[in-house]
Amino acid sequence: MYARLQQLPDRSFFLFGPRGTGKSAWLHHHLPGARTFDLLRTDDYQRLLAAPQRLRDEIPDDYHGWVVIDEVQRVPALLDEVHALIEQRQLRFALTGSSARKLRRGGANLLAGRARTLRMHPLSAVELGHAFDLARATRFGGLPFACTTSDPAGYLRDYVVTYLREEVLQEGLVRNLPAFARFLEAASFSQGAALNMAAIARECAVSAKLAESHFTLLEDLLLATRVPVFARRAARRLASHPKFYFFDAGVYRTLRPRGPLDGDSEIDGPSLETVFLANVRAVNDAEELGYGVHYWRTAVGVEVDFVLYGERGLLAFEIKRSDRVRDEDLASLRAFAADYPEAKCFLLHGGRERRHAAGVEIAPLDAALRQLPELLRDAALPPPLRA
Repeated sequence: MYARLQQLPDRSFFLFGPRGTGKSAWLHHHLPGARTFDLLRTDDYQRLLAAPQRLRDEIPDDYHGWVVIDEVQRVPALLDEVHALIEQRQLRFALTGSSARKLRRGGANLLAGRARTLRMHPLSAVELGHAFDLARATRFGGLPFACTTSDPAGYLRDYVVTYLREEVLQEGLVRNLPAFARFLEAASFSQGAALNMAAIARECAVSAKLAESHFTLLEDLLLATRVPVFARRAARRLASHPKFYFFDAGVYRTLRPRGPLDGDSEIDGPSLETVFLANVRAVNDAEELGYGVHYWRTAVGVEVDFVLYGERGLLAFEIKRSDRVRDEDLASLRAFAADYPEAKCFLLHGGRERRHAAGVEIAPLDAALRQLPELLRDAALPPPLRA
């Protein structure tokens, strides 16, 4: 098992993350003797769904260790019992979830601050260490099993099909699974692009309202995120639509059909951006750095891929596939720096070149990903990227 960035809290907590990111394995490693209820198991699920109060009956009065409930969103009513057991018996709970939909929309008891919230993402470059390979990450992503199996493409195909069946169909989240599958394929063509809801709705032959509902469902299932435009102290007219990303490059590449018009390269721009975003989210959440993740795009099309903003500082990142950096590649970062002179600007690329040019740090993307925690911790004075 790879060492994850998350640290085990000393009190009850939620651990949210998409299926397959390693939540259960992490808990088994850190809490080997915990009393565990797995709501993906039919017997645990049906027994506790029928009578949530059985939870307290099945935890002995003399038990004082941790209690793990996997996929707690499947029986939200259990959270009332958890709340009572925390209050009355001072038990500590680790509650995992791969969907926020039922918890948020069902008015579930979220324990009123009695539990921390952690998030788990695909494996980052820091967690993989020497095993990290940028080309493999852009093709197969960072799901733990995709990083270790000899057949990552087969695993990812199974992951997509199984997730649709188990999470979407069985939970009754959509009425027409084939139509939703077509929507997922169409959404893959929006990876790393500003969302045009009307165009996607036309392509899928559904209403714009239904297309918006499907995008919201992907976010609720933690499968995708929308990156908003950075508009603080805006000095010029900016784009208004957020950019869209599936949570993992391997899942995105599996959903997106490829053919002869896609070219021969295994590394494309959206895949590189997805790997970078997944790493940023992993480090930002695990170390509780508090950055908001944005992008910047003017009305005339000048764009910076990612802007991180928080109390620690303002960072701008441009991600380039090319292994050679041309002067014109710096234009968008220079435009951003003209509006935000306090920003630290980075151009991260697929080559080996390192230099500093007119306020922009130019460095290899793989090296930056390996050093991301230290870079983000001290954004006010970021250290130079090491060789």
